Amino acid sequence: MDLRSELLKSIWYGFTALDLEKSGKVSKSQLKVLSHNLCTVLNIPHDPVALEEHFRDDDDGPVSSQGYMPYLNKYILDKVVEGSFNKESVDELCWTLTAKKNYQPDRSSSSILPERDAFRLWCLFNFLSEDKYPLVMVPDEVVYLLKKICTAMSIEFHCGEVEDFLSQDSVQQSGITVWVFLDMMNSGKIFRGVDKSIISMAVEEVYREVVGDVLKEGYMWKKGQLRRNWKERWFTLRPSNFSYYTSEDRRDCQGNIGLDGNCCVEVLPDRDGKRCMFCLKTLSKTYEMSASDTKQRQEWTTAIQTAIRLHVEGKSSLHKDLKLKRREQREQREKRRQAKEEELLRLRALQEEREHKLAELELLKEAQKQAQALLEQDEQRRREQHEHLQQALEVQLREAEEARVSMQAEIALKEEEAEKQRKRIHELEEMQRRLEEALQQEIKARLDEEAFRYAQAGLLAEEEEKMKALMGLQEEQEEYILKTQREKQELKQEMEAKSQALEEAQRELEEVRANRHKVDQDVVAAQRKLRQASTNVKHWNVQMNRLMRPIGPGEKRPSVGSSFSSFQIPTQRDPGLRLRRRSDSEDRDDESKENIDSRDESSFEKQHSRSANGDMDIP
Repeated sequence: MDLRSELLKSIWYGFTALDLEKSGKVSKSQLKVLSHNLCTVLNIPHDPVALEEHFRDDDDGPVSSQGYMPYLNKYILDKVVEGSFNKESVDELCWTLTAKKNYQPDRSSSSILPERDAFRLWCLFNFLSEDKYPLVMVPDEVVYLLKKICTAMSIEFHCGEVEDFLSQDSVQQSGITVWVFLDMMNSGKIFRGVDKSIISMAVEEVYREVVGDVLKEGYMWKKGQLRRNWKERWFTLRPSNFSYYTSEDRRDCQGNIGLDGNCCVEVLPDRDGKRCMFCLKTLSKTYEMSASDTKQRQEWTTAIQTAIRLHVEGKSSLHKDLKLKRREQREQREKRRQAKEEELLRLRALQEEREHKLAELELLKEAQKQAQALLEQDEQRRREQHEHLQQALEVQLREAEEARVSMQAEIALKEEEAEKQRKRIHELEEMQRRLEEALQQEIKARLDEEAFRYAQAGLLAEEEEKMKALMGLQEEQEEYILKTQREKQELKQEMEAKSQALEEAQRELEEVRANRHKVDQDVVAAQRKLRQASTNVKHWNVQMNRLMRPIGPGEKRPSVGSSFSSFQIPTQRDPGLRLRRRSDSEDRDDESKENIDSRDESSFEKQHSRSANGDMDIP
């Protein structure tokens, strides 16, 4: 935090104190007075015309803080030279302005702080407050300041009411203002039972340490450079110098030791009647000092080394550095807290997702159960359909068998009709042959006997009529043969279709018989095992009865072969035998039927071939 930021915090209180209506604006006349006073305490020349020229184009109305900032930066803060003014005077000016408006404690209370202590606490609050407006102090910094004051009074900080107040969510988020902090200090709850003078001394000590950058101060003995005698002096240590005075009022400064990176501190042994000695070495001189005790010597040497380290690191204030470190720690804690919250949110999301997946898993299990039930229903339905289909196939098989028997009867009838037709054709052929012989004889007779031409003409005419009748019969015979062939062809196609259906039904029947045969074999094996088990049981019963019955004198032991007397040959009533005999008889019936079918088909093909050959012999 630089000098400009520190000055702006104090000036902000002075500006807001002049804003009586709390509108964020201050009149120009009040700003002139404030600017003049600031120039006076900052030891810079005041230009009364500059303010008028800066706000020349504006009306006579009030000026906001944003409107006043350019003038403040350009004509006042830019001209400030560090070390040319007393920062405490600027703070006193701004405190005087803001205390009249905002600081109104209960004067009748016995725990009210003195005005000077309230001013120092106000300065401490400004130093430790955040760099944003309106100025507030976070609870961690409040606790740090209170602990510093308690440490200066050599007491421990224990105040449950203050801790409860600071732990509220609104306070944790927005912080507290300086007036709330001063009211809390004036309430007497924090330092209950402590004398006001002790509180004032502690507040002053903390003020000088934090705001005045005093690392340590107190009495020590110092050895002179010229006379080499020992004198008691009041020492004040800051990061840049080490001053010593005649007394603790710090009015008569006896010397100032500049600290830099070339300085060092060494502990010295006791001598010249002095103890707890140490020396501070610079490039030009060595200063010997003696503390009151070993603890004070350790604190002084540590403080001087800290001052040298700050000077080497280019830091002007220890507490400014500590404040930045505490702020970084708070930011890191906040980041860790946010990261933890994000992790918690992520874990919650994962938990919700896990619960959602578990719910989905339950739904899937329920759906699986329903699907299993549906599958069982489908399986039952398929079994019923299979049984219905098997029954339908058996019905179709019986129908196919009946159709085959009827077709065989029809084939037999057709064959009888074909045989009759063949006999008739044979008779017609014989008649044709005889007619041809008669025709040949007639031709020979006509050639031999031309004389009998006219007599034979009547015979020839009669013969021609017979020939016409014969030709008509022959044509009718041919048409009948063609018709018979077509019917035979249709019948053959129908028989082939029925045969295919019959073969398929027989194939399905064979599968059913094979399954039945397998079941019969399983039944036979089970019966064989049952008989074997019955035989073993009977055997062991006999053995048990023999062992249980006492053997009398003169009795003979039964032979081993008698144990097999209980074995019996299966009778004709054995269901396994009946099933096997039935299956063997059905297999023989099927084979006989197939042989009959094959013989019928072969005889039909032979007759058909003979009829086809007979048709071809007709001229």
